[in-house]
Amino acid sequence: MTQIVDAEWLSQQINDASVKGITLAASTLIRDGQIAVGMQMPAVRDLAERLGVSPATVSAAWAQLKKQKVLAGKGRSGVWVCGNSVMPRPVRFEKIGNYGENVKAALAMAAPDPALLPDLRPAMLAGLASPQLNSYQREAISPQLQAAIAPRWPCPAEAWLATDGGFDAMNLIVQTLLSPGDRVVIEDPTATRLLDMLDNIGAEILPLPGDEQGPLPEVLATHLQKAPAMFIYQPRTHSATGYSVSQQRSEALAQVLAQSATLIVEDDGIGDLSRWPVWSLGRHYPQRTLHVHSFSKAYGPDLRLAVVSGTAELVKRLQSWRNFGVSWTSRILQDAVAWMLSDAPTQQRIQQAKATYAARRQQLLAALARRGLVQEDRDGLSVMLPVASEQYAMITLAARGITVLPGERCSINSGQFIRVSIARLPADQLDSIADALVIACGRELNISPDL
Repeated sequence: MTQIVDAEWLSQQINDASVKGITLAASTLIRDGQIAVGMQMPAVRDLAERLGVSPATVSAAWAQLKKQKVLAGKGRSGVWVCGNSVMPRPVRFEKIGNYGENVKAALAMAAPDPALLPDLRPAMLAGLASPQLNSYQREAISPQLQAAIAPRWPCPAEAWLATDGGFDAMNLIVQTLLSPGDRVVIEDPTATRLLDMLDNIGAEILPLPGDEQGPLPEVLATHLQKAPAMFIYQPRTHSATGYSVSQQRSEALAQVLAQSATLIVEDDGIGDLSRWPVWSLGRHYPQRTLHVHSFSKAYGPDLRLAVVSGTAELVKRLQSWRNFGVSWTSRILQDAVAWMLSDAPTQQRIQQAKATYAARRQQLLAALARRGLVQEDRDGLSVMLPVASEQYAMITLAARGITVLPGERCSINSGQFIRVSIARLPADQLDSIADALVIACGRELNISPDL
C-alpha cells in the first residue's frame, strides 16, 4: 500500500506558505530523502487548510515540481513522488535536433546560414579598440553601442542593457520580474524557449492566438481581466508563423492595454533580418515596456548580443540580477556590433542575406504550390505548414531523412502544424523535400507543370 505523506507533518516543515516557499520546502525534503520516491503527497485541500492558504497555491507548487519531473499524477489518483533530482531543464528546446544519424535535410532549426553572415574580422578589430577594454566597471551598455542603437530604436527609452543574446535577455526578464504562479499572456504559438522559461519559473500561461496582423485584441482583453503580470509577444516576423504586427493591430492592442498595469515585453528575435518595421507599444507605454532586440541572426550567433530597453528603474533591476553572475556583456562584442551598424559593406551584406532568404522561402512555396499545397508568403527563416497529424508528419518526414519542428514544441494548444526552416534549404533536394512535405501534410501528391 502506498504510504501517504502526513499533511500535518509536512505543513510544519514549510516556513514560507507561498508557491515558491512550498515548492522549495517540498523539493528539499524529497532531495534529502525525508519524503521517499513512491510516496503520495497529501491532498491539496488538506495541506492548504493547515497552511492557511488557498488550494490554488498548493496546486501551483505541485505543478512546479511536476515540471521538474519530481511529482507526477493528478485528480483522484493523487500526486506522488516520481524522482528525487530537482534539475530545471528546457525540455522543449533540448528535444530539437536529436534526430539520429540518417538526416539528409535538417530543417528543424531556423538558424542563419553562416555563408550569409557578415565578415566579423574587421568588426572584431574595431571591438578590440574599445576605450573601456579590460575595465571592471559594470556598465549596462557600452557608450559606443548605445550611441549606435539610439537613433534606430523603435520606442522612447530611458536606459539600455546589453545581454548575451535575445534569449539571455528574455530569461533575465522572466527570472527577475516574475514569481511562481504569476499569470503571463503569451502568443500561441511562440518561441520554444520562451515556453521553457515560463515553465521553469512556474508561471501560469494564458495563450493568445493571432492572425495575419498579430495577436487578437479581443482575446487579450479577456486575459487582462485576470490581471496578468506580463504580456510577451513578438512585434515582427514571428518565429513560428512569420507574421508581423501591423500598425493598425498595434494601435488596437494599445487601446486594450490602456486600462491595465500589465508589463509589456517585446521580443524582436529576428532583428534586422525582418523586412517589416517594429510598431512598438513602447510608443504608448514607455513606463511599462521592455523592448528586446537581438543581433544574433543578422550579424552572427557567436556575437551573443542583444539589447534591452526600458525605464531606468526596470533596467536597474535587470542589471542587479546580472550582478550575481556575469555582470556585463563583453565590450569587445558590443563595440564590434556598434561598428557593424554603421559599416556600409556590413549593411549591404545583411540586405543581400534578406533577399537570399526570401528567394529560398519563395522557391519552397512555389514547389509546394506546383504540388497543390498553396501557402502565403510571409517572412523569416521558416515556413509554417498546417498538418492533419503532427505525429504522422514527423514519422513520414523522418523516414525520408528530413527533420522539421513539430508544432507541439512551440504551442500551448492542440493546433497541428510543422515549422520548416528555409535558412539552409538544399537546392538540389528541393523537389524531394516538397514531395515529402505534401505527403506529410496529408495531401495527395499531384504535380502541376503549369506553376
